[in-house]
Amino acid sequence: MDVSVQRNCRAPRRGVRVHRVGPLAADEVTQLDGVPITTPARTLLDLAACASDRALERALARADREGVVERESIERLMARHPRRPGTRRLAALLAGGKRPAFTRSEAEASFLALIRKARLREPEANVVVRGYEVDLLWRADRLAVEIDGFAFHSSRTVFEADRQRDAVLAASGFRVVRVTWAQLSKEPEALLARIPQALVTAGA
Repeated sequence: MDVSVQRNCRAPRRGVRVHRVGPLAADEVTQLDGVPITTPARTLLDLAACASDRALERALARADREGVVERESIERLMARHPRRPGTRRLAALLAGGKRPAFTRSEAEASFLALIRKARLREPEANVVVRGYEVDLLWRADRLAVEIDGFAFHSSRTVFEADRQRDAVLAASGFRVVRVTWAQLSKEPEALLARIPQALVTAGA
């Protein structure tokens, strides 16, 4: 367990990883069931100093998706703590008004990294369309990308469910492209050529 404590507070018991911080302003703390905790915005700022890039983006995306934090409150904290470790990383994720991507797997994160490296338009991640959660979606182009990992798509039942999902989406005017982990890891250049073509075809 990770906790943030002010420098003048006694360290918690063993098994708890302590992050000592300076004085916390009134709008940086709240309570949950009577227990004092940092606000979601302050928690994200603290995470930015120690979490991996993927973990930080997932946390930010989840907070955004669940509506527990407002961008203005994060920006206010970053302006208050411009030199705090992690402030620049958090600012980069919020740059340009873009929304962070809520990826659920390493494969999805790798695909999104590939899209960003190629400077293609970013898709939405893990959004519901016609009752199904789609891994990645270019909504305006009506193109859905499903990342197939063998461990989750190898059984007959899952195979049939995937095809049923594809049929429902196709009937609603969405084109579905399936990408495998092997393609991501062994043929990234070919995959990068395939996705823009699919976007053009889907948007035609």
